[in-house]
Amino acid sequence: MELKLNLSASPHVRDRWTTSFIMHVVLLSLLPTAAVGVYVHGLHAMLVILVSIAAAVISEWLFCLLCHKPNSIGDGSAAVTGMLLALSLSPTTGLIYPIIGSVFAMWVVKGCFGGLGKNFVNPALAARCFLLISFGTAMTRYGVDAVSSATPVAELAAGHTVNITSMFLGTSNGVIGSSIVALLIGGLILWGLDIIHGEICFSVLGGFALFMGLFGGQGFDGKFLLAHLCGGGVVMGAFYMATDYTTSPVSRLGQLIYGCLIGALGAMFRIFGHTADSFSYSVIIANLFTPLIDMFIIPKPYAYRKSAIRRAAGEKPLPLMQRIPKPVVALTLIALIAGVALSGVYSMTKDTIEEQKAAAAAASYREVLPEALSFEKSEEADTAIEALGGAVYGQGFGKVYINEAYAGYDEAGHLVGYAISVTTAEGYDGNITLSMGIDGEGTLLGILFTELNETPGMGMRAGEEAFLRQFKNRTSAALIHNKGGQSGPDTVDAISGASTTTGAVVNAVNAGLDFYRSVLQGGN
Repeated sequence: MELKLNLSASPHVRDRWTTSFIMHVVLLSLLPTAAVGVYVHGLHAMLVILVSIAAAVISEWLFCLLCHKPNSIGDGSAAVTGMLLALSLSPTTGLIYPIIGSVFAMWVVKGCFGGLGKNFVNPALAARCFLLISFGTAMTRYGVDAVSSATPVAELAAGHTVNITSMFLGTSNGVIGSSIVALLIGGLILWGLDIIHGEICFSVLGGFALFMGLFGGQGFDGKFLLAHLCGGGVVMGAFYMATDYTTSPVSRLGQLIYGCLIGALGAMFRIFGHTADSFSYSVIIANLFTPLIDMFIIPKPYAYRKSAIRRAAGEKPLPLMQRIPKPVVALTLIALIAGVALSGVYSMTKDTIEEQKAAAAAASYREVLPEALSFEKSEEADTAIEALGGAVYGQGFGKVYINEAYAGYDEAGHLVGYAISVTTAEGYDGNITLSMGIDGEGTLLGILFTELNETPGMGMRAGEEAFLRQFKNRTSAALIHNKGGQSGPDTVDAISGASTTTGAVVNAVNAGLDFYRSVLQGGN
């Protein structure tokens, strides 16, 4: 009799639940999140979801057709990829972007590596990271009711307070699938059905919370940790992205290590990074470590487990410490020692870092307002900034925040102007913070950057004298970002190859000028 063996890539069918069944259950579990996103953000969010799913399915069908492979769209994996990609995008994103992302996910990440079960990273996350890198500005514009403003995580990074209830329900700014309650409902259903592994999703959340508590600067404050857990795609990443069968380890211990790695990386990027969208990268990086984890942590067959052999021989179980592998104990101790040491270093240097930032800001105030010999906090500015409650300033300036304003006085005690600190979240590579000096007649004396992390050779040229010179002694009520080469009394020439940076700086300066006219002008 001829013996036929069926060789196939993972995921393998181990019981009556087929790949098609699992994918359709995952798709159904995402419907509550999608429904909340459409309800909050409107019909355009629905179009983004539908276009993304359709593009993913059509892309897989075309790839199979061109490569003469069996049609695989019936297994539902393409639809799940399209749905996850759509839910991780802004509700205001153009429809071309989910199409580009879906084609990249299905053709490059999945198809070119052999199809289902052979992709080395999560296709939906890889597509999202591809879009973030290629179309950074378009991918980081968020808004509710067509009002563009910063996401809760960006506001947290800027030191502002956020509405945790709004984040939990999904009514704040963010991606389409930002409803934590809906994600938890779907994720816990998958966990209850044993479709996803609890070792992964809960270790991701635990590792993230632990790292944020140790190094986030506010200790294990419940509200602080909850706010960060509810934002930035942590819950979606834990339950839907990190648990992908193909890109996650097979052993339980490996899954715990994998999940903790994702949580720690996500928290590290959140604390020390310059973008609110960094959790995606932590999952992608951990995906690359999966083969290494599986290489060193191999689950043993039941017949070869030492505990089963000892029980069969009538021996007593070994003590707990002898049953835990020594490498695990050593790694745990090393991690604890390193964590305590790093936490101590951070605690010791935190005040120094803040003092250095304050000194840098004070130095910039003296440079942009050189006639002032002393500076005092402006009560009018403090009242107005407090009234904003962490929201963006005004209309038409984009994601701009007024940080503080100081009144400058000369030797005789006369008011000579104001120094204002402004931050824009629309820089190409993150936040841009600048100080600007305005005299008593409303003339912009100059600007100086206190935070600038743009692309070297492009956006970083904003810190050069040739660009800063354009903001000296300007009497215009508002400046104009000049992209076309025209000149005029109100224009600011764009930096070649860095139009985004130029526009962000001009918007920040215009917001500061408006704040001076509406709040500070005539103040003492």
